[in-house]
Amino acid sequence: MNMKMKKACFLQNSKKSEINQPSFWELFYKCNNVAFMKLRLLTAVILFLFAFSSVFAQQKVRGTILDSQGPLEFANVLVKEKGVGAVTDSLGKFEIGNLEPGQYTLQVSLIGYGSQTKRISVPFLSQELIFKLEQLDASLEEVVVSGTMQEVSKLDSPVPVEVYKAAFFKANPTPSLFESLQNVNGVRPQINCNVCNTGDIHINGLEGPYTMVLIDGMPIVSGLASVYGLTGIPQSLIDRIEVVKGPASTLYGSEAVGGLINVITKRPEIAPMVAVDAFGSGWGEVNTDVGIKSRLGKSVQSLSGVNVFWYDNPIDNNRDGFTDLTLQKRISLFQKFEIQRKGGKTFNLAGRFVNENRWGGQMNWTEANRGGNEVYGESILTNRWELFGTYQLPVKELVNFQFSANGHKQDSYYGTTFFLADQTIAFGQLTWVKEAGKHHLLLGSAYRYTHYDDNTTATSIEGGSKNFPSQIHLPGVFLQDEIRFNSKQSLLAGLRYDYNSVHGSILSPRMNYKVVSEDKSTVFRLSVGNGFRVANVFTEDHAALTGAREVVFTEELKPERSWNTNLNLVKKIYSDRGNFFGIDGSVFYTHFTNRIVPDYETNPNQIIYANLDGSAVSKGASLNVDAVWNSGFKVLAGATWMDVSLDEGGERVRQLLTERFSGVWTIGYEFQNLGLTVDYTGNVYSPMRLPLLGELDDRPEYSPWWSIQNIQLTKKFGEKWEVYGGLKNLLNFTPPANSIARAFDPFDRGVEFDQGGNVIPTASNPNALTFDPTYVFAPNQGIRGFLGLRFTLD
Repeated sequence: MNMKMKKACFLQNSKKSEINQPSFWELFYKCNNVAFMKLRLLTAVILFLFAFSSVFAQQKVRGTILDSQGPLEFANVLVKEKGVGAVTDSLGKFEIGNLEPGQYTLQVSLIGYGSQTKRISVPFLSQELIFKLEQLDASLEEVVVSGTMQEVSKLDSPVPVEVYKAAFFKANPTPSLFESLQNVNGVRPQINCNVCNTGDIHINGLEGPYTMVLIDGMPIVSGLASVYGLTGIPQSLIDRIEVVKGPASTLYGSEAVGGLINVITKRPEIAPMVAVDAFGSGWGEVNTDVGIKSRLGKSVQSLSGVNVFWYDNPIDNNRDGFTDLTLQKRISLFQKFEIQRKGGKTFNLAGRFVNENRWGGQMNWTEANRGGNEVYGESILTNRWELFGTYQLPVKELVNFQFSANGHKQDSYYGTTFFLADQTIAFGQLTWVKEAGKHHLLLGSAYRYTHYDDNTTATSIEGGSKNFPSQIHLPGVFLQDEIRFNSKQSLLAGLRYDYNSVHGSILSPRMNYKVVSEDKSTVFRLSVGNGFRVANVFTEDHAALTGAREVVFTEELKPERSWNTNLNLVKKIYSDRGNFFGIDGSVFYTHFTNRIVPDYETNPNQIIYANLDGSAVSKGASLNVDAVWNSGFKVLAGATWMDVSLDEGGERVRQLLTERFSGVWTIGYEFQNLGLTVDYTGNVYSPMRLPLLGELDDRPEYSPWWSIQNIQLTKKFGEKWEVYGGLKNLLNFTPPANSIARAFDPFDRGVEFDQGGNVIPTASNPNALTFDPTYVFAPNQGIRGFLGLRFTLD
């Protein structure tokens, strides 16, 4: 009511008799009644809308999860943006409440089924959601390539292949591939020097030279690289790592005696646009990985990566006067191109460059002391390049040409001992795959050229006065036939012939038999094969370079030969409650002849290299257990028992630096509502026999039982960001402080020798010791914290 109407109302009602004249408030209410009615109506509307919006703010989403047989119980339904979810009941139904209006992504998963995602809008006014999941193969359809040189499902592979996805290594982040393998059962990164921290990878007790390391199926890491080439692979670009334990010489050549490790990098089309992973430790270590995907034109996709590791903080917690951890400055550049061709034929090209500067030694060592005899230090400068790729020929048949080349230059001083080495390797391989009824044939030819030169007598003639680099030509052909008798049984037979320009003909046969149960939950595999290996002492054994011991060759070394057999049983169990349990057990046996074993014990001041006059054996059993509960709790644990021994002249001797028992575990739990994951990882090793410097050496002959354990928390912030941190080496285990013999006298100035070169016990040296850093079995780093950040943009 406007002001004129209100005034007229007051005048009209005020003309009534004084007896019946209304009060002022009655007149006010009567004249404003219409306004009050409108106000009450407006208030009611506002309250209604508020209540209605509250209903929307508490919107619920309901649905049902099914498969071809009916409802699925214990399926997980997750709202990815909120980190909240639900589990289906016995009728396959779920309900998620307290969702505000907006767009959400629902993710449905159940062990043994392919996951599904669906985009929904809230408020959601249509009928309830329905998801129909497809059951996966019992093998979870993991794809492997290492066993047969072809992409096949893990179930179909006649060769047992262990697959470790990138997520496995995130549970215990490390700055290098070498360290990341410490939680793989039967695989142990062995540190070989207390000063420069060089190491190699042992598989089932066999040293690093018996293991072939591949990148995308190409033999990249060998020779000089087997000591210093296991670093600098950007882990943000690794898709998975495949491990084959046992002989693989038929396909990959003579180096794959003990097994192989194949690092599979991500394909550009499935890699994220940007991936950054950076972390630092309480010791001052900083590691950064960056991966970037891009497109060059319409047909070329590119994946670029950078890895930078920086540690420049000398620490001596055991107070022996030497650095506990080698100082390192490393940069690695990785580039991969994938070219799209007509018909989907393969063409990819990749390359890597690594530059590393590392040193370890006495705490007061500087660059000015390099090569001098005043302050002891070991300084290694490494420059390495790699190029590799695959090209599928433009023919009707499946014919691939694979190629790789790498160069490795090492400029190093081990105290006063100067070691300069240059290695170049070129490799080419042509393969043809053909189906012929029950036969799946693979025919190939390969050629490998190795050029090696250093400043030792290994590459010189005429008493060392003339340089004579080593050049080895290794052409070869191989044939593999996989006979698939039926859907349950298959037999793979292979034969490889190589001709080594120095050692002549090499024949490598192989046989693998596989049988699978009707429901595909149980797989049995039998593998038999042999190996042939030519040793290169100065590129494979770091101890030969330190100068702490004299290197002695009693004869011209003959190539090693070996035969291996492996039995493998895999069992997968899917419970009615949606849980998964997997068991993977193996028994292995390897017999060596002409085994080349460094002898540290005959003369404490020498390393004597000779072919074993007898045989050597590596035998044992391993067991992996994989358990995943629908609640988000995961356990991957493994144990290996082995006996690696030498038999010479009827005397059986246990191999140095080899444990009888080892165990590993990765235990994780995901709090989906919080976006938080907890990972507890660790390993444990039984005593190893250690190299002593004679009968008077008072250091223990065997290492103790020891364990490295770690814990990590990872917090997700949306789809792009992750923050992680934790503690490494929770038990603060480190080797004895006297692991380096006579660390106070690295140039042996206070050591007296007799005419035969043997150390004489004296009052100042009662145990007749010399400087020796080879008494090593575990890292010197104690407990420390770490903190990291990951960013991913898809």
